[in-house]
Amino acid sequence: MLALGVAGLAVGAIAGTAGKSVVARRTTATAPQLVILDTDIGDDIDDAFALALALKSSEIRLLGITTAYGDTDLRAKLLDRYLGADCRGGSIPVIPGAPTPHTNVFTQAAYARGEDVTACLHNQMIDVKEEARLVRERQHHDAAGFLLRQIREDPGEITLIAIGPLNNIEAAIKRDPVTFRKLKRVVMMGGSIYRGYGENAPPDAEWNISRDPAGLRALLASGVPVFMMPLDSTQIHLETKEREEIFAHGSPITDQLTLLYHQWSANADGHSTTPTLFDPVAVTYAIRPDLCPATPLRIEVDDKGYTRPVDGAPNAQVCLKSDEAGFLDLLLSRLTKENGQ
Repeated sequence: MLALGVAGLAVGAIAGTAGKSVVARRTTATAPQLVILDTDIGDDIDDAFALALALKSSEIRLLGITTAYGDTDLRAKLLDRYLGADCRGGSIPVIPGAPTPHTNVFTQAAYARGEDVTACLHNQMIDVKEEARLVRERQHHDAAGFLLRQIREDPGEITLIAIGPLNNIEAAIKRDPVTFRKLKRVVMMGGSIYRGYGENAPPDAEWNISRDPAGLRALLASGVPVFMMPLDSTQIHLETKEREEIFAHGSPITDQLTLLYHQWSANADGHSTTPTLFDPVAVTYAIRPDLCPATPLRIEVDDKGYTRPVDGAPNAQVCLKSDEAGFLDLLLSRLTKENGQ
């Protein structure tokens, strides 16, 4: 066994909760649910708020975070800095997926390239073999391998929260569909059923799905229960009053949100500087499904990423309307109160 602090691994804050030697696994019905978060953090700002909500929710135990789409290494570096600033988050493994071509703007790149200053050190005891596996998975961009390994260790117990393009999910299904099927469920932000971008807009090819339509088709055919939060239920705005309440709180997590928000808004390039909290709705569903009741639907995905309801046996549970006031109350309670749960 080897004692390691957060800064002890050359690849960043990846030691900690991945192996059975490190994590106390779920043993009772009231223990936190085991979760892996798959994210394209760094472009829009909603991923950062989604992660903050997950970190501040006692119902969730994050086994790891995987990064998807575009510059996955830079996304991982952003997460290293973000998690390193929080005592509870600094030991969560971060594994990048395979980089992909991209045309989007990484608005928070300066934060990701900044100095990783940890608020506190975690003296974790981690098995040498476990450390080696994490290093190898990170260096090889093997997010799919990390996901499959975690499923094998806790079959039927893990919720995958997917809030980015589904590249890593598609790769895991292609590599080992039998193991992937042992996920407890996938809760995802993506799709557009009856509403597109905007108040009364027609259905659109939503960003996450349009980057990898084949990924959603594979997921819907995988046999894993899928809970979808589309544009219909996720276009919730964080207005100035609530935003400033979060930023003024002054905790390690809200300080990171403040920095990331200002980098995002400075690189707005014409878009509104009021965040739309698409991705936190997926995290909310994992802990408070009553705030986003789901309807069973059969979803068909075309090559452009349109997600249309069709006749037939349901292949997803879809939230078409969320309780926006209840969602915002939950978010503010969790982020601005030390015991907001």
